[in-house]
Amino acid sequence: MQPKFSSYESDHTLFIKALKASNPAIEEGQRAGRALLWDKAPITLPEQQRVAESRVKQQAYVYQNKV
Repeated sequence: MQPKFSSYESDHTLFIKALKASNPAIEEGQRAGRALLWDKAPITLPEQQRVAESRVKQQAYVYQNKV
């Protein structure tokens, strides 16, 4: 079954398509930004163990000091 409005494109979609057509480097910049912030190298098992052992348990209510 074909969608009713298969040829419709919203103003936002048209704007993004025109923006990407006028500046093709945008997608490359987006990928570089994602790689910088989100794509991390895998952590080895010994490194995972070291991180787990070095964690300090947080008390239930952090704003109250034990006296």
